[in-house]
Amino acid sequence: MTTLLLQFAGPLQAWGTGSRFAYRSTGPAPSKSAVIGLLAAALGQRRAEPIEDLLELRFGVRCDQPGRVVRDFQTARALDESYSLPLTYRFYLSDAVFVVGVEGRHGLIEALAEALRRPAFPLFLGRRSCPPARPLVLGITDQALVPALESLPWKAAAWYRRTKPAQMELDLIVDSGLEHPANDTMQDAPLSFDPHHRRYALRGVHHGKCDVSNPDARDRGEGSTTRAVASGMRGARPRALRHSRPETSHDPMAWWETR
Repeated sequence: MTTLLLQFAGPLQAWGTGSRFAYRSTGPAPSKSAVIGLLAAALGQRRAEPIEDLLELRFGVRCDQPGRVVRDFQTARALDESYSLPLTYRFYLSDAVFVVGVEGRHGLIEALAEALRRPAFPLFLGRRSCPPARPLVLGITDQALVPALESLPWKAAAWYRRTKPAQMELDLIVDSGLEHPANDTMQDAPLSFDPHHRRYALRGVHHGKCDVSNPDARDRGEGSTTRAVASGMRGARPRALRHSRPETSHDPMAWWETR
């Protein structure tokens, strides 16, 4: 088996797994149905075509930079302007970076990598308004899915890495297996993308952690910022060394509760 490693980075991403009607939420990480759909689009498959070959892939994602949830709303009117359509609230992940891995047969993985470099249809990070900001393909490895995700260097943005310690613990979400038993379920395993008969199944997932090193940490090396401030500001109260962004809930309805 071979593993294809991808990176999903962009100003906005949206990974809905149960969004309908006026509120279009986003999950905290890419869903399997969205990634299978992206691979099918790269291959040039139509929505009504079977996807059995892609369902064989084992899927995993590493959350390198979780981003924050932002909300937008859209309005629309009929073509003859006789009536207005309801407001729709759409939620996105801003400034997020994910490493996605898919494991499968060598021939299929090679074909997917080539298709992603020259896609038949435009590719997006969940919605059409979310184009990728970096090349999608990181490479192909003979490692299994989980070791491949764990051994890859940290892909967060440079400005984000500089605000973090020398060792980081990242969230890892993979399809369950013998070595990684399921501790959660998600209904995002696609069976059909046919617009007239979309179908999704439950899949077992394993939530784990992954340790990575941060070569851009500010507190690495001899002349750490902490010691420099302490020696140069005797008798004065030092200012905060960094202003961390407040933690933001991934619950798309959290904004409503704080109004």
